[in-house]
Amino acid sequence: MVFSNNSVLFPHTFFLAGIPGLTATHIWISLPFCFMFFLSLTGNGVLLFLIRTECSLHQPMFLFLAMLSFVDLVLSLSTLPKMLAIFWFGATAISSHSCLSQMFFIHAFSAMESGVLVAMALDRSVAICNPLRYATILPSVVVAKIGGVGLTISFPSLAHRLHYHGSHMIAYTFCEHMAVVKLACEATTVDNLYAFVVAIFLGGGDVVFIAYSYGQIVRTVMHFPSPEERAKAGSTCTAHVCVILFFYGPGFLSVVMQRFGAPTASAAKVILANLYLLFPPALDPIVYGMKTNRKQIELT
Repeated sequence: MVFSNNSVLFPHTFFLAGIPGLTATHIWISLPFCFMFFLSLTGNGVLLFLIRTECSLHQPMFLFLAMLSFVDLVLSLSTLPKMLAIFWFGATAISSHSCLSQMFFIHAFSAMESGVLVAMALDRSVAICNPLRYATILPSVVVAKIGGVGLTISFPSLAHRLHYHGSHMIAYTFCEHMAVVKLACEATTVDNLYAFVVAIFLGGGDVVFIAYSYGQIVRTVMHFPSPEERAKAGSTCTAHVCVILFFYGPGFLSVVMQRFGAPTASAAKVILANLYLLFPPALDPIVYGMKTNRKQIELT
């Protein structure tokens, strides 16, 4: 295999381009980003504090919510500070180690968030449809999802083994795996195939599992004798459905644009990829915060 004279095995530094075509408005774009960062830190921090200190919330549903809040905090802290540094100070350089670390946190914790959403769907499904098997079904699925997250650990090592062109300019605001791999000056068939299989196995499999769980819930709830019981069962799932839409909606559109859109990064593609990382951490605590508050009121 022949490489160009300016190619390197793995560069010491990458550069993040920000949002293509909108560099002049980075300061204004940073305002909603900063606001969502504030919502994520305060909202998830408050939820973790409430769940930790309030004994009445030490139930599986709220323990899963604590896991979701922790994952959201990690995603925000691993991406937003660097994004804001790009927007405010033009600090586009990122070391190779920081880039690979960010890549790991983004993909591993996004997979964890998807796994937590699956566990929460199963939590509702078992609690409503088969409460007597609640304690035996839930742990095994959680263990299986944690094992699936391990598939994303290979992304940094796969990217690290490639030769790269001299520009080293990543057309995003963060080190996403495929955005980095596109800079390579050699065949990336293995990387593309592996990323596609992992996305189908984790993301697609999780969506199917969630859809099946809610299909079981709907079938069971429709057999409840009174409208009040059906409404009460449905209200326990409302917040989770909203969170699912926040997470999988932008994620699905981002994947479609990555795979079937233009080969070059556009402003719309980069903004959508950012929303996939920013929306869930910012909006999840608002949705579940109201639910947690109602739960506390009911118990007082």
